[in-house]
Amino acid sequence: QVQVVESGGGLVQAGGSLRLSCAASGRTFSIYAMGWFRQAPGKERDFVAAIDWNDNTYYADSVKGRFTISRENDNAKNTVHLQMNSLEPEDTAVYYCAVDSYGSSRYRGFGAAEFGSWGQGTQVTVSS
Repeated sequence: QVQVVESGGGLVQAGGSLRLSCAASGRTFSIYAMGWFRQAPGKERDFVAAIDWNDNTYYADSVKGRFTISRENDNAKNTVHLQMNSLEPEDTAVYYCAVDSYGSSRYRGFGAAEFGSWGQGTQVTVSS
């Protein structure tokens, strides 16, 4: 099993920035991709960004140019960050980090169902 822990959420004014972090532990040797999803009240959990084992990055159209996903520069490759700039009230949500340990996302895309391990979520609130 893989354990996932997020950190870094909070309250920020529109136009501001936040940095989220995610650390995976446990059976991490087979991790193919790590991703971020978000869920606003009353809405579905949506893909935000992902980074695969080869450090290729993927983004939802709504965050391209504003958010950047990156990996900690360590041999384990188990820690990723999400730098969020130019935040908008529409970015308000609970942000979840997730791990694809089997490569499902490589063939099926970055739907939530392709990620088998999830963190508890961290709240991001952007005030107008």
